[in-house]
Order: sequence, then structure tokens, then C-alpha cells
Amino acid sequence: MIRVLIVEDHHLVRQGIRALLEKAEDMQVVGEARDGQEAVELAERLTPDVVVMDLSMPRLNGNQAAERIRALRLPSQVVILSMYSDEMLVRQALRSGAKGYLLKHSVTEELLLAVRAACRGETFLSSAVSGQIVANVLTPPGAATEAEPFDRLSAREQQVLKLVAEGRTNNAIAQIMNVSVKTVEKHRSSLMQKLDVHDMAGLIKIAMKHGLIFMDE
Repeated sequence: MIRVLIVEDHHLVRQGIRALLEKAEDMQVVGEARDGQEAVELAERLTPDVVVMDLSMPRLNGNQAAERIRALRLPSQVVILSMYSDEMLVRQALRSGAKGYLLKHSVTEELLLAVRAACRGETFLSSAVSGQIVANVLTPPGAATEAEPFDRLSAREQQVLKLVAEGRTNNAIAQIMNVSVKTVEKHRSSLMQKLDVHDMAGLIKIAMKHGLIFMDE
């Protein structure tokens, strides 16, 4: 029996995914989470075989949560759900440790195939993702292109970037991250230097490009 944790901040979508998974005789839903931070905590406590996780979520997004799960050396494999087929987002998800990337409009029988493949340790990408993107995504990082400045950001700096791009103040970010305002200012200065971006419009553009925020959020 494949034990699955569902991570999705929208209740109705979460219930739809649960209903689909529970129809499969070889799958059992062992828990649900509403954001990336809760996903990491439940994954550590429940150790599911597969985590089916939305890309765009509060606190930690799907990529950040996948990185945390991998850092904890949990046996859980991650399948990312997204509305976007952009090559950069697919590459980022796989580099974060995800074994699957599905477009949300493809969440039917494809999801069951993706969960089974992830449980076997295999990579599964939505059929809606083109062959060219698949080829590019699976190219080892650094094989043909130099790493982007974004890849040099720490997990904390990525979190600050997301919150800044959402329009949060330093004080608000400090409360959300449970750190001092001075620490937030340090992370903010560091990420802007690494990205060589020093205005809000530029930060928002990079945050959108890498799946930290989306236009419809």
C-alpha cells in the first residue's frame, strides 16, 4: 500500500485529490497539509511514501518544502502539482528533489501513475510538458549552462525574497519567520547583492520566474 500525504492550501482541491487517490486500491491517504511548513512537519511525523504537493503555497512553497524533506533524509518522494508548464519551474522542482511534476489540469489518472512512479524512485512528468522541456530539464545542472544567480540563494533568502515580493514589510517578515528585523535586513541585503537587483519590480520578476509567487495569488 502506497501511503500518501496531500499538501494543498485550497480545501476543495485537496478533497478532490483525496477522492481520486482513495479510488486506487494500492493507495492510502495518511494525512493532509495546508502549507509547505505543515507539509514538512507531517512528512517527518508520518513518513509517507509519497507527498503530493502544490507548488504555490503559503509559508513555504512546494520546492522549498521538497528541499526541507530531502534535507531531513526522509524516505518520502515528492510529486509537485502546478498550473504552469514553464521550463524553469519544472527544472527548479526536480532540482529541489521532486520526483514528479504534474499540471493541475492533468490531475486525473496521470496522478496515480505519477504517485506509483515516485514510489519506485522514478521521475514522472506530465504529458503536457513538451519533449524538449523534458530533455532540457533532465540535463545535469552545469552541463551546458552556468548556474543562475537565484541558485546561490539560501533557503532563508528565498523565503525572504518571496515575502518581499508579496509586499511584506521587514517587521512582518520578521514575525512570520520568527527572527529579528536585523536578521531580515541582513538576508534582504544579501539576496539583492547575489541577484544584483535593487528595486521591487526586479525582485517581483525574479520571484515569479522561479515560482515563488504567481500572478493569480
